Amino acid sequence: MQQLLMIEDDARLAQMVGEYLERSGFGVTHALDAKAGLALLQDPPAATPELVILDLMLPDLDGLEVCRRLRALPGPAGQVPILMLTAKGDPMDRIVGLELGADDYLPKPFEPRELLARIRAILRRRGEGAPPPAQLMRFGSLEIDRDGRTVTVAGKPCELTSYQFDLLVALAERAGRVLTRDQIMEAVRGRELEAFDRSIDVHMGRIRAAIEPDPKNPKRILTVRGVGYVFAKQQD
Repeated sequence: MQQLLMIEDDARLAQMVGEYLERSGFGVTHALDAKAGLALLQDPPAATPELVILDLMLPDLDGLEVCRRLRALPGPAGQVPILMLTAKGDPMDRIVGLELGADDYLPKPFEPRELLARIRAILRRRGEGAPPPAQLMRFGSLEIDRDGRTVTVAGKPCELTSYQFDLLVALAERAGRVLTRDQIMEAVRGRELEAFDRSIDVHMGRIRAAIEPDPKNPKRILTVRGVGYVFAKQQD
């Protein structure tokens, strides 16, 4: 499920839009002001959202300044698509927002269906513009060969099931991002999903046993208590 972050001070509007987007297949996190929204992106408890819906009229910070700060964030958070919501009549605000790095804008009042269409269009454009994934991924002495579906550590092969290989690739593709168990299972969609959350934990334990020098003190696949897992960018 693709996750969205909505920074909007109108709680009633946010609830209505959030429920509509959730019925359309998205997960939605809501922040009532700029401070809360920026905190979620600067120190996220879960994965970076796929898109930010940003109201320009916030009580604590101008939405244009929020847009600028979002684009200044390091890593994936600074690249997340931004869709601005604006009640301002001045087209200059929309122009400045786009110049600061917003991907699109939608004036209030709006139809939720149009918002959904714009979100899908932005995500589709982002997906089409993404470079093809590297077939050989290297993280220190760990190598993951997509084509050959093999994993080696310091040149020595690691024994993984096909499902465990897919789980490892899903994490490695998103190195540095914290993923919930649901997000991990969604990332390997097309495979038969396990019935229980904790089955992911069993698989992670077996993957660690195969790729970690010390599985009891893992350095590659880290547990984020109460959330899920993150594949470390810096290893060895």
